[in-house]
Amino acid sequence: MDREFTEAERLQHSLRPVRAEHEDPQIPDSITERDLHPAARVELKTLQAETAEKVARHLAMVAQLIDDDPALAHEHAISASRRAGRIPVARETLAMTAYRTGDFALALREIRTFRRLSGRDDHIAILVDSERGMERPDKAIEAGLAVDASKLDTEQRVHLAIAMSGARLDLNQTQQALLELEIPELNPNRAFSWSPELFGAYATVLEDLGRAEESEKWFAYADRAAAALHEHAAGFDQLEVFEIVEEEPIEFDEDDAYETDSYDADDSAEGADRDSDTDAPVDDADDAAGADEVAEPAPAADADALVAEAEAEAETEEDSMSIEDEVAELLAEAGIVDTAGEDAAVESETEEAETADEDDADEAYAEAYVETEAESVAEPVAEEAEADAADVATEAQND
Repeated sequence: MDREFTEAERLQHSLRPVRAEHEDPQIPDSITERDLHPAARVELKTLQAETAEKVARHLAMVAQLIDDDPALAHEHAISASRRAGRIPVARETLAMTAYRTGDFALALREIRTFRRLSGRDDHIAILVDSERGMERPDKAIEAGLAVDASKLDTEQRVHLAIAMSGARLDLNQTQQALLELEIPELNPNRAFSWSPELFGAYATVLEDLGRAEESEKWFAYADRAAAALHEHAAGFDQLEVFEIVEEEPIEFDEDDAYETDSYDADDSAEGADRDSDTDAPVDDADDAAGADEVAEPAPAADADALVAEAEAEAETEEDSMSIEDEVAELLAEAGIVDTAGEDAAVESETEEAETADEDDADEAYAEAYVETEAESVAEPVAEEAEADAADVATEAQND
């Protein structure tokens, strides 16, 4: 006599295909681990490289097949889960494929495992709906109420409301089912990815309540939202064409190139001439300074001639001195040569030359150098003339 299985035994029996021997489905060579979403690949880094690659390729196949061939996608999900049983994304994927293929018991187990591994309630709506699939609407409502809906994102909250409304309908709680759907997102003037399903569920409950006119209106809202979303999605598939215009390369005439080179050569020659002109004053100043350095005063015939010559040279030196140095000028007029003042004048002129342009600095330095050398020559001439005059006067007195 057949005995009745307990709920735990039925659940274990329903999970037996996962634990049995499984043959991996084929994966095209064109599918690589890079076809998997980067966030999912990050979770697989705890696996060995070879294992992580196989799991990633199976999960990538699930993403490609889930809409067109859910059964084959489920086979790939089983292969991935068997190699990565402690990876949340592998258990999450298996839960999704199990739900899509109607294996609600497996979906419940995998969702609970995913929640335990990740600590997230991302798929609470599928858990509630899977409880309904197991013909346990009361447990479905209990599971939905145990979750803090404020911590869910908008899409998860909308799907939870739809699942809870279905559980209420299973318990013949039609009015409560309508209240479950009356959420802020129930706005016919705006369309999101979840709007057609939400509007359709609301229309279905209105129909069960006998409110046919309102039901037809919300069914129309659902169709309009679906059409708007389809049109919006189709806009991203349009191919934007860019016209590429190839421009012919510009051809240069050899004569033009020769003329350009000639102009450059002329400019270089002119620049060299300017440099030589700038250096000329410095060379002239050096020659003048050298002439002053080698010049020697001729011996005087008498004291008066020597004194007159010294005074004439002193007057010439006074004319060549800088007007700005008043102290040096006064001393020169008195017949006294101030070496410190001369050094200060030379130093001042040198500092001004350093702040000027390069050419001006060379000229200023040359002028200062000439003046200094001229003064250094004039000083011994004047002293020698005075000494000779004194000797002549002494000899005259002795005679």
